[in-house]
Amino acid sequence: MQTGDFVLVDFVGKIKDNNQIFDLTREDVAKSSGIFRPDFRYGPIPVIVDAGLILKGIDGTLKLMNVGEKRTVEILPEDGFGHRKDDLVKMVPPSVFRENDIEPRPGNIVRLNNLSGKVLSNDGGRIKVDFNHPLAGKKLEYEIEIKSQLSVPQEKIKAIVSYFTSLQFELIDAEVKEKEADIILKKKGDLPVATKQAIADTIVKWMGPIEKVRFIEIYGDKNIYL
Repeated sequence: MQTGDFVLVDFVGKIKDNNQIFDLTREDVAKSSGIFRPDFRYGPIPVIVDAGLILKGIDGTLKLMNVGEKRTVEILPEDGFGHRKDDLVKMVPPSVFRENDIEPRPGNIVRLNNLSGKVLSNDGGRIKVDFNHPLAGKKLEYEIEIKSQLSVPQEKIKAIVSYFTSLQFELIDAEVKEKEADIILKKKGDLPVATKQAIADTIVKWMGPIEKVRFIEIYGDKNIYL
């Protein structure tokens, strides 16, 4: 694969030290491993090679692969979720938890100042929170398979929308006319402005010559432009 290629990828991600699965797209593996979730949508995910939408270690591996190929690769922390940083383990005043109506119980995952962390201890008002990613410092192992490559512009747009919204391709329509693209969502419900901007920016960057993106919802005979 080359930079900018659109592919659909299946993977199983494990922690190298204990073989624990922490992320996967394959329903059969989820069921055989006893971690199947009926509320989770399994199946290959869309990836733009070298777009920084996945771990650096996976991106690099995809560039060595062809459609239909399977590989198992070890990913070091620097190409995964990074190394642990001591300065991300912080003492947080109890008042911060009270202001955000959060219980600082050890083991709880909390979100403070747009950062997610795990409460390590709560000892006499001294609350220690680890804001490192849970997989920081871990060696990972990924089983990767490139299922197919997308070449039709409409399918590429659907892939980008699906990546940022988790919507199935069947719920997305796309039309391309020269330098403009229309995205028609069959599932009602407005997308956050930041999500629309991320989708549009990705389309413009990786799908030249498209320069303008419109989001459309259809109600009866009327088109509502978003």
